[in-house]
Amino acid sequence: MVQNKNILLGVSGGIAAYKACALTSKLTQQGANVKVMMTENATEFVSPLTFQALSRNPVYIDTFDEKDPQKIAHIDVADWADIIIIAPATANIIGKLANGTADDMLSTTLLAAQASVYIAPAMNVNMYAHPAVIRNMKRLEGWGYHFIEPGAGYLACGWIGKGRLEEPESIIEAVRNHQASNSLLTGRKVLISAGPTREKIDPVRFFTNHSSGKMGFALAEAAADFGAEVTLVAGPVKLELSNKQIHRIDVVTAAEMYDVMHKHFPNNDIVIKAAAVADYRPKLVHDEKMKKGQGNWQIEMERTQDILQSLGEKKTLQFLVGFAAETTNPLEYGIGKLAKKNLDAVVINNVSAEGAGFDGDTNIVTYVNKSLHPEEIELASKRVVAERLLKFIERDIKDEAK
Repeated sequence: MVQNKNILLGVSGGIAAYKACALTSKLTQQGANVKVMMTENATEFVSPLTFQALSRNPVYIDTFDEKDPQKIAHIDVADWADIIIIAPATANIIGKLANGTADDMLSTTLLAAQASVYIAPAMNVNMYAHPAVIRNMKRLEGWGYHFIEPGAGYLACGWIGKGRLEEPESIIEAVRNHQASNSLLTGRKVLISAGPTREKIDPVRFFTNHSSGKMGFALAEAAADFGAEVTLVAGPVKLELSNKQIHRIDVVTAAEMYDVMHKHFPNNDIVIKAAAVADYRPKLVHDEKMKKGQGNWQIEMERTQDILQSLGEKKTLQFLVGFAAETTNPLEYGIGKLAKKNLDAVVINNVSAEGAGFDGDTNIVTYVNKSLHPEEIELASKRVVAERLLKFIERDIKDEAK
């Protein structure tokens, strides 16, 4: 998975930079084309000449050192790379990337890159546990960056704990394993719904819910990265997709989402309804703004069409997955939905649990398929949860085909 790949190795300024020398050597020995980009501080630990000798390529340091007038170096290298590894990744470079700072060649190149980025942190144990560092890593993880966790042990600063750069062999193995999963859903067509719906009362008011769409968007991004052809049906949300290959269809109401989901349902292999669709809508919609009166205002509500159940009734060869956001007896109600709506699997989460509610960047879920064996996914970013759910789904599809 690294042979003949163009790999950009970003080396930032930490004592663990010496391990990047071994990483460069091992990647080169395994047939990768390696280019090294260093921060100015990294050159205080290791000479650029060392990386040049090991990679047999020029080493990039200065944004303004344009060796070829026909190219802009940091854009050219960003476009060249199939894979980017940042090792060691200091708290500083993680913070720059998480906040869009581009004040040196490495940070500028990373903002321009479209390749898969693997970040191998290395820092003092207390720095690694600092809330700002944790926030930055979670943000990057949510954007689709991949972290290779540091090891625990004796650190150069004298502390003992987590923060030691993972060994070069382990970094390569982590990249290799993830690259292998990139083809997990190749050839699959995946339809996903995300976000809330809005049900109009009058020109200025509507009913909705707290869904942000983040879980559905994470599923769409992960499925696309796994090689699937993805259609995302999104309710009214303030989210953008980083993967422009995803076919996004924006809707507002439950009725609109019903129509779009049914239109695309027959042509997809995997269908995941992660949207929180309104169960009820106002029976009467006013054309003019309703004025405030003296007494109470009663609005008669009518049921919307159950999208998931109607898809279950029409299901042929599709693998249909529903979400069950519950606050009371979540497992019981979730499993009940599995049978009632003719699902192949259900993803259950207790939205009242800390870290699993609407609009957060993390989730805690339980995946249950027809075997009724619950599989827990503990607190993690929604991107990580999405990847694990898709791996469960693909496993179950292959098991059914046996």
